[in-house]
Amino acid sequence: MRLTTKGRFAVTAMIDLALRQNNGPVTLAAISQRQQISLSYLEQLFGKLRRHELVESTRGPGGGYTLGRKATEITVADIIVSVDEPIDATQCGGKENCQGDGGRCMTHELWSALNQRMVEFLDSVSLQKLVDDQLAKGIQIEDKPTPKRAISSSPVVKPIRVNAPNSVFALGNSFAKQ
Repeated sequence: MRLTTKGRFAVTAMIDLALRQNNGPVTLAAISQRQQISLSYLEQLFGKLRRHELVESTRGPGGGYTLGRKATEITVADIIVSVDEPIDATQCGGKENCQGDGGRCMTHELWSALNQRMVEFLDSVSLQKLVDDQLAKGIQIEDKPTPKRAISSSPVVKPIRVNAPNSVFALGNSFAKQ
């Protein structure tokens, strides 16, 4: 079994969200910056998490994401399965056609039992437990930054408007009008 970055990033992002949602909706840009995960990749993951009702989105200024259920009700297995991450150590994907002749390989039962244990374990770990683990390690949660007004010591430079033709055709037309 291989847990790809899709599952790892989804769990990491959900922990980040759960840690900070008490200050209001959390933006994907903020998660992206803190966790060093591509914003476009997070958008894909959160689309799947939203479809599985693990997160809710709020649009507009001050918008972002919050958990769709309590952190105690979301398991790691829920998160991984929602982003289409298969939890499977068999060669055949559970179809029992691991051998070239379509039959089961000699170790099929071993890998199937491992799959069952992995699912049971991941289903036993709640998002709240992972949040509590981070808090116990002393992770610092910053308060939501207050929006600052853009006051700068340097003056605002406005673009210079030039009233000149912007193409060869416009230049020709300007001569034709004279």
